[in-house]
Amino acid sequence: MSHRRPLPRSVIALMTAIALLSATPVAAHSSQSGDNAAVKRIFVIMLENHSQSTVIGDPNAPYITSLASTYAEATSYYGVTHPSQPNYVTAITGQLDITRMNDVATNHYDWPNLVDQLEVRGKSWGAYMDTLPYAGYTGAIYPDAAAFPPSGAALYTNKHDPFVLMDDVLSSSARLANIKPYTALATDLNGPHAPDFVWISPNQCNDMHGGVYSTVPGHPETPCPYGSAVDDQFDAALKQKADAFVQGAVETITSSKAWTGNSVIFILTDEADFGGAAFADQDLWADVSGCCDSPGYGSAPPLPYGYEFMDNGPGHFWYTGQFGGGLIPSIVIARNGARGLTDDTPYNHYSLLRTIEQVWDLGYLGYAADGANVSSMTSLLQH
Repeated sequence: MSHRRPLPRSVIALMTAIALLSATPVAAHSSQSGDNAAVKRIFVIMLENHSQSTVIGDPNAPYITSLASTYAEATSYYGVTHPSQPNYVTAITGQLDITRMNDVATNHYDWPNLVDQLEVRGKSWGAYMDTLPYAGYTGAIYPDAAAFPPSGAALYTNKHDPFVLMDDVLSSSARLANIKPYTALATDLNGPHAPDFVWISPNQCNDMHGGVYSTVPGHPETPCPYGSAVDDQFDAALKQKADAFVQGAVETITSSKAWTGNSVIFILTDEADFGGAAFADQDLWADVSGCCDSPGYGSAPPLPYGYEFMDNGPGHFWYTGQFGGGLIPSIVIARNGARGLTDDTPYNHYSLLRTIEQVWDLGYLGYAADGANVSSMTSLLQH
């Protein structure tokens, strides 16, 4: 762990506001524990499809960059693999499905998961999905093709909502009720029963994913086409929208009554960039590096030679055994924790799960139990 590198000039103007964010909530709420390691609440904000180098320091993401510089950044944090869906699933199960890696219509898992662990320990949870039409919605996308045929308007997608992919959540009306529209977050955090664990997935315009080509009434963030190159007009717009969403989410959390004790916010992307034809030898991904029991790393077996995935689309093959998700942004805002620090320990989404499990004594699931290859991030939660 080391002290922070100098800030890019483009974000220095934000530092006074960020410093106030750092200090004000601490003064506003008295800590319930003198132990900085005792974590009160955990928040996860999961963004999409961008590498560390294309977000941190980018002029289109000044707020996110300022958070990385003000708080703590894990500079060697990787996605577990590609494409999107398995990264979300690994973060709450510790397991990887290599047979149906991005099938939004059919993927469901009868696996032990973080929800089970939290409820056994008496911890409450809530998943807040941007543009979810109502609590407990179980459709694969929204708006659906009936409203905007044939496609190109899906703001919510269940591949970015790992909770609804779990069989024991999908079959429980009580659990489904905890998967809510993002608009419910502020009210819940200021109410008498704020969840202990909160997951936030922005919609596909606000998370840097893109691919929404229709104008959806009531959603000024639409349309949001895919970017075709780093910081082209569409990629730049996606980053600007994500930066604004993250600022709104962080300010909502840190100004709420729920921001007490050593509460923690993790801000991540699921995986690195989709590179296109220039990276055909890596199945079109710009970065397939990894660590910590990604396929072919640590104790995890490699993917089979010529493995095909991602809706069985043409050209989706992997030609070697290692298949990580690439180097991605990872920012940790701990209310009583580290400031201005970097940590170059290798981490991935298994590490995120292991950290949650460790601080709340939940036990360990799947690869998160592999302490020899998967480290927890607890050093970033303390001074």
